[in-house]
Amino acid sequence: MRRAATPPARRDRRLPIVIGAIAAALLVWLLWPSPYAKVTNLASHGTAIIAFGDSLTAGYGAQPGEDYPARLAAATGQPIVNAGVSGDTTESALARIDRDVVSRNARVVIVGLGGNDYLQGVSIGSTETNLRAIVHKIQASGAMVVLLGFRFPSLNANYETMYERVAKEEGCLLIDRVLAGILTDPSLKSDAIHPNAKGYQLMAGRIAGPLGKLIRKADAKR
Repeated sequence: MRRAATPPARRDRRLPIVIGAIAAALLVWLLWPSPYAKVTNLASHGTAIIAFGDSLTAGYGAQPGEDYPARLAAATGQPIVNAGVSGDTTESALARIDRDVVSRNARVVIVGLGGNDYLQGVSIGSTETNLRAIVHKIQASGAMVVLLGFRFPSLNANYETMYERVAKEEGCLLIDRVLAGILTDPSLKSDAIHPNAKGYQLMAGRIAGPLGKLIRKADAKR
């Protein structure tokens, strides 16, 4: 049986509702706060992009040029300084930040730290305090901070929420769960806790898009 056509009058009554719903959705989208607009030092006049972290930044488990900063540089067309040191905790990274970051006229610093704190049993409170101090040092030098978020298996500490809190309260761009699916896939790992070349490529891919958007937003502020 053929379905009866909707009477013109009923269609006419629906049209304003549909248009109103579309307009409301568009307004919400336009007014929704962009995570990029909230980044501190968006108009930074620095020049260098620095990846600052531990073995995940240094590229442990892969050949030179296969680390995530090198892959990220290739993906974005932007030179990236690899300032990763294997074994670094947030405390030891804070101790070298003046030499390895502040002195280099950074524009963007990608901070990837916390894994060794977790492995060494450092309290999450101390990790958060050190992370905030690192962020403050970088921002005081005039650079933007991109914070990498990690999820570590812990029954009494929510690391994912901690990274979110630091990023929100300190004006960082958060790229969360950059290791999601990597450490549970043997084909993406070089050992129990480090990616291999394919894993670092995947990390770089997850960072490249947000970093590119941040740079374009920052360019418009210059």
